[in-house]
Amino acid sequence: MFKDYFLLALGNLRHRGLRSWLTILGIFIGIAAVVSLISMGQGLQTAITGQFGTLSVDKLTIQNKGTGFGPPGSTVVEKLNNKDIEIIEGVGGVGKVIPRLIRVGSLEYNKISGFGYAVDIPEDQELIDLVYDSSNFEAEQGRLLKAGDKGKVLLGNNFLEMNDFEKEFRVGGKIKLNGKEFEIIGFLEKGSDFQTNSVVFIMSSDLKELLGIENEYDLIVVQVRDKDEIEEVAEEIERKLRDSRNEKIGEETFTVETPLQMLESVNTILNIINLIVLGIAAISLFVGGIGIANTMYTSVLERTREIGIMKAIGAQNKDILIIFLIESGLLGLVGGVAGAIIGLGGAMGIAEIANQTLGEDLFAIAISYPLLLGAISFSFFVGILSGVFPALQASKLNVVDALRS
Repeated sequence: MFKDYFLLALGNLRHRGLRSWLTILGIFIGIAAVVSLISMGQGLQTAITGQFGTLSVDKLTIQNKGTGFGPPGSTVVEKLNNKDIEIIEGVGGVGKVIPRLIRVGSLEYNKISGFGYAVDIPEDQELIDLVYDSSNFEAEQGRLLKAGDKGKVLLGNNFLEMNDFEKEFRVGGKIKLNGKEFEIIGFLEKGSDFQTNSVVFIMSSDLKELLGIENEYDLIVVQVRDKDEIEEVAEEIERKLRDSRNEKIGEETFTVETPLQMLESVNTILNIINLIVLGIAAISLFVGGIGIANTMYTSVLERTREIGIMKAIGAQNKDILIIFLIESGLLGLVGGVAGAIIGLGGAMGIAEIANQTLGEDLFAIAISYPLLLGAISFSFFVGILSGVFPALQASKLNVVDALRS
């Protein structure tokens, strides 16, 4: 019996042709938006989480709150300084303290100029080893920087494939940073952190000399002795820096963050984006539902005589109700399936374009079967829900009145 209902409903939809497809379009757009944007959001979350994968759980980061966009610490009013380092070193539980500089500067190679990020490497070999170990740095060509490497630079892996300067970068080659010449001593292996792959690493003394600075830093990395006490150490550092700067709680001009706090902040932002996406998709699905209801109401008016004939030959109210509900459900189901397929394909296409543009395999769009099944099921539910009232109207038609129309 149900097979007959289904075939009859399917035939009715095929008979309406273009109108059915236009009705499906509203559901299709909503589901495609949900699947594609949430899939991209999950891919973005995976990519960003991968960037945090290089952070060690026994390290925290201190930096000043900025006043605008730019590298860490570059837009603040008051820079971190040697006094802050002394205060941090005096906190119980603190092991190593590594002040860092991250700046944008001019880069010239093959008489072609550009811009890029320069990151300093500490002068002390023990701190250098700590930086390399925590970041999993290995040299693909040449070697890493070491203590005493004045006038030398280490380049990220992207420089090996870069063609902006019309000449390949090579070990032993010369580049100019802010007008001063440096020798390339090596290239890093490609890492999961796409920023590191495009960075110029330079000894701290050289970078300070280029910038003309001495007592300022963009961020301070702290290694704690016991990773299980990292939250307590972070709170103590925050308290002492706040006292040193005469600042009240909530009015600090600096931040103290653990890797977990950084990751939680990013996830919070991504969750907010996903909620906005769901809101936009919900509006689209609501419009699609209205479209299905309108189509089904129109169908009732056009098929009044047909409904009368069906009732005259023995069809009951429930039979008419079931047929119309199947029709509206099919509209939602087909729209959901098409939207899920196109949405997933669109997400993968955009991810591939982004990866090619960035030169990194960062966005990995995995097929989320719960997401696809949920989206299709929801669209089917929206279809049935939109067809309830038209189906009830059709099932309650009087036989005599229906045959007269």
